[in-house]
Amino acid sequence: MRIGELAVAVGVTTRTVRHYHHLGLLPEPERLPNGYRDYTLRHAVVLARIRRLTELGLGLTEVRDVLADDAGRDLAEVLEELDADLARQEAAVRERRERLRALLDREGGLPAEGPVSPELAALLTEMAHGPASPMATKDREMLALIETMATPEDRERLMTALGSAFRTPAAVARAHEMYALLDALADADPDDPDDPRVDEAARALADCLPESLLPETGLALSLDNGVLRALYADVAPAQAEAIRRAMRMFTERGR
Repeated sequence: MRIGELAVAVGVTTRTVRHYHHLGLLPEPERLPNGYRDYTLRHAVVLARIRRLTELGLGLTEVRDVLADDAGRDLAEVLEELDADLARQEAAVRERRERLRALLDREGGLPAEGPVSPELAALLTEMAHGPASPMATKDREMLALIETMATPEDRERLMTALGSAFRTPAAVARAHEMYALLDALADADPDDPDDPRVDEAARALADCLPESLLPETGLALSLDNGVLRALYADVAPAQAEAIRRAMRMFTERGR
């Protein structure tokens, strides 16, 4: 058989046959005097086996192990490992679909911040109730970012702590008052000694942070935290100063 006939017979391409030659999976036949290679039935049998193994999901390195006559691994052992790997993939797919379904079926739809955990989605929806606020919008974005960065354990602690902070209508109202104070600093001068609004906003923010946040999570609100530094650069100078002061108040309270 010529290479094209072999490829058609087994249902692969001539490029695939040459690739298997290059990898050493399929022996190359001798060339005839006319320069063409003459493939035998044995080549077709081996090529067909390679195709069946790859269709099962084996990688070409594993196929080489199975085909090797001396140091090859037992086919049953390779297939058992493949079966276990597929089972893990199926479990991961089921978990992802459950998370997607929970987001899609959630009352009120997806939050503007995109796909987040159901717990954070509920919190963000609660936070969105109230007057429009640029700082509240930025806070929701920050929470989505922090949740993405956190470990599963820290994420659970964070959601528990923040959930308690927005559990009552009074707490929600206090948070919206804090956002309004921060919004009012958009054009303020943080170095103006006669402007008490920076301190007022800082105290309001520190009072809104749940006391359980610092000691119970690995997301310690360090004053030198890179995410906080990025936030400071992204808001007005007076807003950044208010947040810095609030962080200092909060960490000192924790100590």
